[in-house]
Amino acid sequence: MRRALACCLALASSFTASTVSAETREDEQVWVNLTAMGPIAGDVVYFAELQPRMGDGASRLDQLLLRGAVGLKLSPAVTLYQGYAHVVVPVDGGRDVNEERSFQQINWFMGKPWGGELTSRTRLEQRWRSDGGDTGWRLREMLRYEKPLKPGSNAVNALVYAEGFLALNDTDWGARGGFDQLRSFVGVELGVKDATTVELGYLNQVIDQTRGRTRVNHVASVSLFFRH
Repeated sequence: MRRALACCLALASSFTASTVSAETREDEQVWVNLTAMGPIAGDVVYFAELQPRMGDGASRLDQLLLRGAVGLKLSPAVTLYQGYAHVVVPVDGGRDVNEERSFQQINWFMGKPWGGELTSRTRLEQRWRSDGGDTGWRLREMLRYEKPLKPGSNAVNALVYAEGFLALNDTDWGARGGFDQLRSFVGVELGVKDATTVELGYLNQVIDQTRGRTRVNHVASVSLFFRH
């Protein structure tokens, strides 16, 4: 009996210690995404993005992302892209951290279940940062579902998506192999003019910063997609 009680107390103590040592930081942010996309010639297409992200209670620039890609439509449902991104992370009182990324991406239209549209985006990234010399490999998978709120009209669509990030290796600039982050979005897609749309909603970002540290960002997300 005493041995069992001692074991229970040891387990409780261990759980309490791990809970106390875990640290969760939260922030309120605003992300803006401006994207242009369309055909170049035949089945060759492109997209280009500008994404400023405001952090620390949306009081300062937390990250600026410039990303573009050229793709080939393999079928009406599948498009393969090769792209490049430049990311600037401002550092208070220090030099900005710059990240360069090459990436390969597959967009897949999966069908129209429950009267909506289900799509998949798979992206493999190669990452280099100015504060280290290693190449980080990361895999990202997004599932996205949208459904018209009024049958027969795409003026307003309910929109949800989730994107998981998996780091494939450790680096000298801080990446650790394993679960990296999860983004979950809920909001609406609004038709503006022709094929141009605006997406508005709430995005929850959970980042594993390792050693028991987790960052949770509560994001007001605004995205404009200009299609031509």
